[in-house]
Amino acid sequence: MSSLIQPVPANAPRWPALIPPLLIGLPIALKLAGLPIANPWIIFALLFGLMLTGMPISISLGLTVLTYLFTMTTVPIESVALKLFTGIEKFEIMAIPFFILAGNFLTHGGVARRMIQFASSMVGHWYGGLGLAGVMACALFAAVSGSSPATVVAIGSILLPAMIKQGFPARFGAGVITTSGALGILIPPSIVMVMYAVATNTSVGALFIAGVIPGIALATLLGLTTWWRARKFDYPRQPRASWGERLSSFRESIWGLALIIVVIGGIYTGIFTPTEAAAMSAVYAFLVAVFVYKDMTIRQVPKVLLDSANMSAMLLYIITNAVMFSYLMTSENIPQELANWMLTKGLGVVAFLLFVNVVLLLAGNVMEPSSIVLIMAPILFPVAMKLGIDPIHFGIMMTVNMEVGMCHPPVGLNLYVASGITRMGITELTIAVWPWLLTMLVFLVVVTYWPPLTTWLPKTLGMM
Repeated sequence: MSSLIQPVPANAPRWPALIPPLLIGLPIALKLAGLPIANPWIIFALLFGLMLTGMPISISLGLTVLTYLFTMTTVPIESVALKLFTGIEKFEIMAIPFFILAGNFLTHGGVARRMIQFASSMVGHWYGGLGLAGVMACALFAAVSGSSPATVVAIGSILLPAMIKQGFPARFGAGVITTSGALGILIPPSIVMVMYAVATNTSVGALFIAGVIPGIALATLLGLTTWWRARKFDYPRQPRASWGERLSSFRESIWGLALIIVVIGGIYTGIFTPTEAAAMSAVYAFLVAVFVYKDMTIRQVPKVLLDSANMSAMLLYIITNAVMFSYLMTSENIPQELANWMLTKGLGVVAFLLFVNVVLLLAGNVMEPSSIVLIMAPILFPVAMKLGIDPIHFGIMMTVNMEVGMCHPPVGLNLYVASGITRMGITELTIAVWPWLLTMLVFLVVVTYWPPLTTWLPKTLGMM
């Protein structure tokens, strides 16, 4: 995830610095000239123009909103300041920093290593054993972290060197971990799901439960792809582990695996809300990392807290500006106009969902998941509701799109994280991930046009 402040090289050309003032002056010039131009075009021209200058997305959002409101409307500045604060006064948003903190404790606390050992003992004797163990370990770690980059770092930094040492090609290992790490935002808990819930006022608990079956299904498909390629190229297999070794590795990893029960079980039984589950997971992860596994000392805790605070502040800053952008979209009736246009053109559910997938996949080329969800959800969600699409199904579909976006260039976060671990270039990594990426695209089609895959479990449990 890019920093909020990006340094400018000393030898960089100075002309890009002139673009933001010119863009900001554009609405004023149009207004003074009295030219008839649709408001949505001005808004999106400002937003994408500022983003193309290299300005961070969060600042581009805020500057677009302020420029438009102050030059094209008579909205008082007090209401803007009020909206900045009231827009993030949502209980669900508190879950984000807690899940980030829990993920950081687990990443540094030895949980990932024990999950890899358990997964390896279960599937290591099959073709591509360590690769399959990587898929399984990513799925398990995703169920306790809520973050894809954290999953790639935690599992990849341990597993990739071991795979290369055992004789696997570096590309194979990189492809497995980069794509399997994306399970971090589909298998609950998921930070991206929380952001979708905040943007659309959808139930976080129902979204979490809805992600269980698709998460398991995608992990299975990625595992089958891994097994098929390993069998095709005769990659190494490990000796079959005895049941005693499997039981021993399970006992070692039980404290980390129990967090899945704490979060999902607590939400389903109604013991606590998703936000309270996030707080519980952070406390639990701290206790496990420091006092049970003892892979982290008390002296390391302040650094983990600081790193988590930095990440949380960055995401909350993006959310604040995105809430303002959503407010602007609503006040200008852009989602409603889009919905009416689609309905008058006779576009049904099938065509609309295809349109959404194309838009989200294109957005994944230039933006990271948090920004895409917070910008696109308020625009597309009202149209989906008018067409009778279930909000939970729509949320899971958007999440799967975000997974795909994290695994392809030029902004795929997982690619950059994996690049740092494997020391491979982005082009080489892109070639490495294509078999698994193709699998994810096929899965996206299934999720898009077969709603029961996502809605059956929450309906069965009475959460919808």
